[in-house]
Amino acid sequence: MLNTWQEWVGTETGVVLGSVLGLPLAVLAVPLLALCRRTGARKALADVGMVYGTLPWVWIIMLPGAEPGTPGELSLVPFADVADLLSHNDWGQIVGNMLVFAALGCFAPLRFAKLRSPGRVFVFAAACSAFLEVLQFVLLLDRVSSVDDVLLNAAGAAVASLLSWYWWRPRHEAEDRHLVAV
Repeated sequence: MLNTWQEWVGTETGVVLGSVLGLPLAVLAVPLLALCRRTGARKALADVGMVYGTLPWVWIIMLPGAEPGTPGELSLVPFADVADLLSHNDWGQIVGNMLVFAALGCFAPLRFAKLRSPGRVFVFAAACSAFLEVLQFVLLLDRVSSVDDVLLNAAGAAVASLLSWYWWRPRHEAEDRHLVAV
């Protein structure tokens, strides 16, 4: 059981437990946000989905390693870490990296018209991921800062945007007129 506040906020178990306990609040936030902002449930769901689906992953990747205060590894050779993970059959690490910005990739196109393209989502997620990787290195979190993490994070966001394409896709004018007429 988690006994100290550090165990609640400073461990993966604490992050997962906090995320599970926060789910009812996230669900309640959607209608309250829609009501307060008067933007509609779709935009409120996108806002809550982006934050609730991304924040725990970011929290986990920003947790310090075994020796906080010491510089971590820096890996700038593209696909070197991925090749190493594949050689060790470590699919969990690959999938985990792809999930970091998946919620952002899924919901951002619903909320922001400028991100209604998997390529734009990829670039936006890559920029967010690169910022976090630099932070990991600069803050001496004893973690591996890798270009492959940036690529996998961005690829996961782009794939998630493709999976949500039906809800944000450009509609034909005739379809829009039909929806207005109904």
